[in-house]
Amino acid sequence: MPFTVTGAFADGATYTVQVTGRADRPVIGSHRAAALVGLHQGAPVSLSPTGPVRTVAGGDEATVLAVLQEYTDVLDEGPGAPRRARIPG
Repeated sequence: MPFTVTGAFADGATYTVQVTGRADRPVIGSHRAAALVGLHQGAPVSLSPTGPVRTVAGGDEATVLAVLQEYTDVLDEGPGAPRRARIPG
């Protein structure tokens, strides 16, 4: 189920994307966020601070979200986003 993610890159540039669940176009709305996800396709990513680790695939919404969380500051995840365990601290 598609959902939106709003975040910011390290340089302060913000983005809002729709995570589509489609392998051919995992995110829509930001060329930069799409390039980031594309760069990490096929690489391992942790779905939460304690795992599990899965291979990034464009059609896997959880791994696409994990890439955005790992490499940008995710400010908001819309309804339908997979939940990620958080460790306080």
